[in-house]
Amino acid sequence: MINDPSVDSLVRKLGTPEEPVSRYELCVVVAKRTRQIIEQMQATGTLELPGKQKEIVLACQEIMNGKVTSARD
Repeated sequence: MINDPSVDSLVRKLGTPEEPVSRYELCVVVAKRTRQIIEQMQATGTLELPGKQKEIVLACQEIMNGKVTSARD
C-alpha cells in the first residue's frame, strides 16, 4: 500500500479547485504512467529503479512533483 504521497493529496495535485479529478481518473493516470515507466525500462534494459523503488511509486511521485498531469478531452 502506498502511504506517501496520500491518495487525497494526489487527487488535489492532479486536479484543480474548479475541476477536481475523481479517484478513478487518478487510477487511470497512475496506471498509464506506470506502464510507460515499465516500457522505458524494458527498452533500455534497466532491471530495477534506484533504491529498489517500485514503478507505481515513481509514477505517484511524478504526479506530486508536477511532472505528470491529466489531459482532458
